Formats: sequence, structure tokens, C-alpha cells
Amino acid sequence: MVVRNLLVRGMLAGLVAGLAGFLFARLVGEPALDGGIAFEDAMAHAAGAHEHEELVSRGVQANAGLGVAYVVYGVAIGGIVALVVAGARGRLGPAGSRATAVVVTLLGFVSAVLLPLLKYPANPPASTEDETIGSRTGLFLVFVAISVALVVVAVVVARRLAVTLGWWNAGVAAGAGYVVLLLVVGALMPAVAETPGDFPATVLYDFRIAALGAQAVVWGVLAVVLGALVHERRSAPAGDRTAVG
Repeated sequence: MVVRNLLVRGMLAGLVAGLAGFLFARLVGEPALDGGIAFEDAMAHAAGAHEHEELVSRGVQANAGLGVAYVVYGVAIGGIVALVVAGARGRLGPAGSRATAVVVTLLGFVSAVLLPLLKYPANPPASTEDETIGSRTGLFLVFVAISVALVVVAVVVARRLAVTLGWWNAGVAAGAGYVVLLLVVGALMPAVAETPGDFPATVLYDFRIAALGAQAVVWGVLAVVLGALVHERRSAPAGDRTAVG
């Protein structure tokens, strides 16, 4: 399987993952989002603000808008993961193409989504200050970049340690080092605490769980589908780095 074919399969897997994420977000995330919007509307009404007509209705946002966003996101992530799998094939010890696809997807989810969202969780409307959205987004992206860079370093270290420790012990040691370093980074980076005291705690909790759950669905389905679409290489020249399955 050449890189181009793997890229197509990754994008196809991402399409399926995006649709699954959309269904989860629509069924689980939208109720929590509506709770945040209701709180925002109540605050505006109490302040005597006039209601403005929405440029895009909530129905369109919650259906077509949300669906397109998740599909585009899934396809993009699927393509990126497929390219990383192509480069990682044969470099993760005894892992074949299918196992490599699953490992790469898992590492991507943990480093680019799970741990960054634990540090800077998603927030519903009216739970943060509008003026700080730029700084909050910047902090989140910086944390993602550092986390991904550290996981790449951890993989390189694991490859070197595997020579003497074996892949399992090397992976555990490198993974522990990654977690420790990221905890240090998280402690050094500023925290964001802007949620109003009267904001409904259940709405905030449900929204954050739904946001993380939707990401878990996207990446989990991506791992399963891409793993199913990637075939183990039966025979190929040892030095051929263009074949990935």
C-alpha cells in the first residue's frame, strides 16, 4: 500500500469518525450547549439587553453546521494520522501496519486532545470572558504543540531504550517521562478560571464531558476503522519506506 493509498484510507476513516463524532455531539453535547445559551440569554435579559436576530439559526448550527465541522475535522485528522503512520511504519519495533495505525492514533489523541483538554477544558457560552478568547486559545495551542513535541521525543527515546530494555519496558519508561515533563509544563503554564460563580455547575460539567467524549469517539472510531483498512505487508524489500501496509 503506497502512501497515497494510505492517505485516502485515512481520510475515509476520518470521514466515518467525523460522522460518529457528530452523532455523539448532537445527542449528548447539544443539550449542555443549550444550557449555556439559556444562561447567557438570562444574563442578557437581566441586564436589559435587546435581543438580536441570529444570522444562523440554532437549528442550522446544531445540525448542518455541526455536521460539516465534524466531517471536515475527521477527514483532516484522518489524513494527518495516515501520513504519520506512513512514516512510522517499521519504526515501532514488532508493530505491524495495523498496530502502528492504532498506536499512532492513540498517541495523537492523548497528546493533542486528552491532556490539553484536561489542562484547558472546553467551556460553554457565558462561562468565560469574551475578551480573553484569544489568549485562552493561544495557551491551549501552545500546550498542544508542547505535548505533541514531547510525545515525539518520548517515541525516539523509547526506540533507543528498546535496544537494552525491550520495547515494553522502554515504552513504559518513555511514557512515564513524557507524563512527568508534561505535568511540569502544565504547572508552569497559567491557569484559566473565569467561570462565574452562579453558572450552573451541571451544565459546565456536562458540556466538558460531552466535548471530551466527542473527541474520544472521533479518535476511537478513527483508530478502529483505519486499523481495519490498513493491511499487513506480506512481502516488501526491507529498505522500501514507501510501502506502508
